[in-house]
Amino acid sequence: MATVLVVEDDPFVRSALIRHLTESGHAVRSVGTALEALREVAQVGCDLVILDLGLPDLDGSEALKMIRGLTNVPVIISTARDDEAEIVRLLNDGADDYLVKPFSVEHLTARMTAVLRRFGSGTAPVAQVLRVGGLAIDAQRREAVLDDRPLDLTRREFDLLAFLAARPGVVVPRKEILAEVWRQTYGGDQTIDVHLSWLRRKLGETASKPRYLHTVRGVGVRLEAPAAGLDGGEPT
Repeated sequence: MATVLVVEDDPFVRSALIRHLTESGHAVRSVGTALEALREVAQVGCDLVILDLGLPDLDGSEALKMIRGLTNVPVIISTARDDEAEIVRLLNDGADDYLVKPFSVEHLTARMTAVLRRFGSGTAPVAQVLRVGGLAIDAQRREAVLDDRPLDLTRREFDLLAFLAARPGVVVPRKEILAEVWRQTYGGDQTIDVHLSWLRRKLGETASKPRYLHTVRGVGVRLEAPAAGLDGGEPT
């Protein structure tokens, strides 16, 4: 069972969520504003956040971005906004799943279980440090180093790099990248391309002169150590 932070300003919805989650065996804390949520995440921590978008002090989408600046804790969005473009934007901004109100407690439980499972609940820990050529990626510390130089990566950039580094030399299909890194089952090619472009700059390479990241047209992406003596130069 998990420690869950419910961020919801409607007292009736919040009470119902607290009651259901508590009856399911979870430890539950709840707040009604984005500021309180950020304080809880930063000072106390939790295993999962259920985040309402209609908060009184700050829109939940902005709160999501601020939470992502503090922690990698999984976040399920609770929203009445049944708009595909908005949902895709929230997933790209760091949400791990979403539920459109009204939803059943059974639906919520199933989504929570799936998200917690993806984040390794009850599974053996992955290798702490992944190494590919001059790349060293510490999955638990969420730190990446290239040739002894720390890389300043966003959450998604790190997730993408670590996901590919765990499969060195393997061409990973774009659909698999989208499903595992972005938790989406459709669209997203442009998003993947943008993040690959940002990663390449930070790795000191370009699409036309790759060192680590190789795009296989029509198939996917492969990360592998550069050939001996290949000079990547500075980012362009």
